[in-house]
Amino acid sequence: MNKICILQALERNGIVAVLRADSVEKAIAIADALIIGGIKSIELTFTVPNADLAIRKITTKFKDQEDVVIGAGTVLDAPTALIAKMAGAQFIVAPTFDKDTAAMCNLYQIPYIPGCMTVNEMKTALKAGAEVIKLFPSNVVGPAFVKDVKAPLPQLEIMPSGGVNLDNIGDWINVGCKILGVGGSLLKPAEKNDFEKVTENARHYMQKYNQLFQIQKIKN
Repeated sequence: MNKICILQALERNGIVAVLRADSVEKAIAIADALIIGGIKSIELTFTVPNADLAIRKITTKFKDQEDVVIGAGTVLDAPTALIAKMAGAQFIVAPTFDKDTAAMCNLYQIPYIPGCMTVNEMKTALKAGAEVIKLFPSNVVGPAFVKDVKAPLPQLEIMPSGGVNLDNIGDWINVGCKILGVGGSLLKPAEKNDFEKVTENARHYMQKYNQLFQIQKIKN
């Protein structure tokens, strides 16, 4: 899948699950539960032990499933991004912007989604080739920040991450966010190995996202 197709899949899928786990095996179980529930974009963080192995196993397992895109998260530098890419990661997410990582991702034509908190950081990331900007932690500034920033920079594609939940996803969609990063509120049952509940949560998120996104399209 090329860069444009990956970005299109991320937008179609809407929700990006931020997957954290304490083992490769648990990461795979969580990914299974999410995909069964309809969440097909997964950001597997490099806080997972042997994250590159987990990415390789998950991407191999779901390589024939349309629209399933597996990325790497918490990528702090270019060498880690390259390791993730070689393991099969289809997009790279970071909590901060790093120019060397941006350059590496541009070289290999893989989407880079850096974390930014200020307009200046977002401008720098855009100039470095980032098509999507991760607003992190988004709960600190809220949806109103996105609305204000997109006034002078309407070309910004912002993915909020941090504090996004079922109660507020409509607020983010209403200010123009098409891709939402969701972690703790979605995956909390996995702490007790309740993967069926993770699947149930995933279904609820996708149902609500699709409903609210359709309403927003009608408004526009």
